[in-house]
Amino acid sequence: MSQLDDKINEHFAGLVVRKDLVKAVKGNAIVPSYVLEYLLGQYCATNDEATIETGIETVREILRKHYVHRNEAGLVRSTIKEKGRHKVIDRISVSLNDKDDVYEAEFANLGVKKVLIDSATVKAHQKLLVGGVWCIADLEYEYTEDKAASPWVLASLKPIQISRFDMDGYLAARKQFSTDEWIDLLIQSVGFNPQMFGKRNKLLQLVRLIPFCERNYNLIELGPKGTGKSHVYSEFSPHGILISGGEVTVPKLFVHNGTGKLGLVGYWDTVAFDEFAGRQKRVDKALVDIMKNYMANKSFSRGVETLGAEASMVFVGNTEHTVPYMLKHADLFDPLPEKFHDSAFLDRLHSYIPGWEIDVIRGEMFSSGYGFVVDYLAEILRSLRSHDFSDRYKGLFSLSEDISTRDRDGINKTFSGLMKILFPHGEATDAEIEDVLRFAIEGRKRVKDQLLRIDSTYPDVRFTYRAADGQERAVHTLEEDEYPNQYHRKLAMESTTHEAAEGTDEPLDALDATEVPKPPAAALASSEPVLKEHHIAFQENQRGVTFDALFGPYLAGATRITVTDPYLRVFHQLRNLMELLETISKQKGPEDEVRVHVVTVEDEFHGDRQTENLQKIADACSGIGIQFSWEYDTTGTRHDRDISTDHGWKIVLSRGLDVFQRFELNEAFNFANRLQKHRQCKEFNVTYVRI
Repeated sequence: MSQLDDKINEHFAGLVVRKDLVKAVKGNAIVPSYVLEYLLGQYCATNDEATIETGIETVREILRKHYVHRNEAGLVRSTIKEKGRHKVIDRISVSLNDKDDVYEAEFANLGVKKVLIDSATVKAHQKLLVGGVWCIADLEYEYTEDKAASPWVLASLKPIQISRFDMDGYLAARKQFSTDEWIDLLIQSVGFNPQMFGKRNKLLQLVRLIPFCERNYNLIELGPKGTGKSHVYSEFSPHGILISGGEVTVPKLFVHNGTGKLGLVGYWDTVAFDEFAGRQKRVDKALVDIMKNYMANKSFSRGVETLGAEASMVFVGNTEHTVPYMLKHADLFDPLPEKFHDSAFLDRLHSYIPGWEIDVIRGEMFSSGYGFVVDYLAEILRSLRSHDFSDRYKGLFSLSEDISTRDRDGINKTFSGLMKILFPHGEATDAEIEDVLRFAIEGRKRVKDQLLRIDSTYPDVRFTYRAADGQERAVHTLEEDEYPNQYHRKLAMESTTHEAAEGTDEPLDALDATEVPKPPAAALASSEPVLKEHHIAFQENQRGVTFDALFGPYLAGATRITVTDPYLRVFHQLRNLMELLETISKQKGPEDEVRVHVVTVEDEFHGDRQTENLQKIADACSGIGIQFSWEYDTTGTRHDRDISTDHGWKIVLSRGLDVFQRFELNEAFNFANRLQKHRQCKEFNVTYVRI
């Protein structure tokens, strides 16, 4: 086990489980992860291998004997009849038979209906009435000649969720972990390997948990297929429900005016709408109006009565186009159905997760480390719904006065939710609080910037905050920095149109706003890059970075180049070096030769392989006019990462050449493998200095 796994087991003994065990026991059982982890938590919540192996067999045996597969339902019903009583694991829902004044249960997989269930059980577990609950139940069979009576009798029922937990113990144990360790524990609890994600990507994953710990939180995530957008809402918690966006109706979601029966928002902590996108989807306008009222006021009407609810709402859907395409032709809400593409509805959203930043889920992304049994973490998060952490930044930072009340609500709720998840014990440094605040502001800014495109009546907003020293700091979204021309297209086009109109006799609206004047092609062709001392910072997940653009102009004309980077050891790092040499080859003429010398540190475990690969690079360079050499620094004191030239430039690299996030190196049909501009970056910065 890793050091983190040891620490997790030390401080949360009996409350964590190895995450790869879920796949090991699931087989072909179609059940949420929290059901399996509930069972694993009973028998495998340990780091003792022998106990784990025994526990796995026990859980498999329980599933084999008691989980009801739909294609074996007849066999299980026969077993109950012959034995008289049998324990089953199934999704159970309850409805009121108002003719006979009784509650009746239905077993989804077993196919048994009209099973009598007492009022006390229904009152204790009201979610049985809306959507159903996974339970362990004892079902009996007693034949009767009364044809109106059902032979099925429910002897006992236990919802699959943890019965109790110690919040004080949870908070005390949290203090034993650094922030990075705690984030990694949470990522492992969700089922992912934290080594495969940068810090920003980890936080994006954790924002998906905010609806479980923050009341009436409205969240949207749009992005490509296969990024795990709906996974958390279907697998993670017994307090959340995932429904298809096409299945939403007013009675199902809020209240049935005929019967007075409450809908999903009255019973569930989180209601998530899957497949929410789709421009052509038909949507009931009455539903949109009620949702707008509920998302703003936390209430809805039942006849003349107004009811309140605490359910958070999550909307997830797929995008059909790239981010720059959406920014150029529409906005980042473009995939939504027309009736939801409404500024009043969208303004109720507290945050927007940029799903295009999250990588498509691959097999190696799943964790084999230890994480919380998910229903334990779900109960912890649920108990945190009654706490408010939104004021934790106010002694250190203040939001710009430009920011409206609704924008502040969105920022504060996201901030509060992330603080509960990351710092439930309340101990965060000033820098950590600022990081969370910036992340919260960015999520709301992404919503508001699109509203400014959709509805011109919204006033412009400066999303800034002020530190205790009085310094004002601005927040940008990542796509704003990546695609400034498209992101600020509306403002740029309006400005250009006004300037063009002043030089013509035509009215302003006679000009085509899409035609922005461009410099002559000859001027573009003759322009040379201006080399100057400066500093550039890149955000995690940013795309569009290439060695040609970063280094090419500063390496052109050099005859001797020295690359210093202690981390040129493993394959992907040496591949980055090879790509730098490709850039150098593009900058020199075929008749020129360039000397490139690399200073690095020998890999203490695989030095022979490292030397072999460096020699292969030298052999490849010899045929194209690059004289490549290298040396291993043996002092152990060199930590510099830079590129220096013999014509007066030094490029200082905060991360060396290792600036790209992991991608499929062996996948030939992957643009990230072929072109650097399609890769996501790690957070890094570059400084250009004259020497």
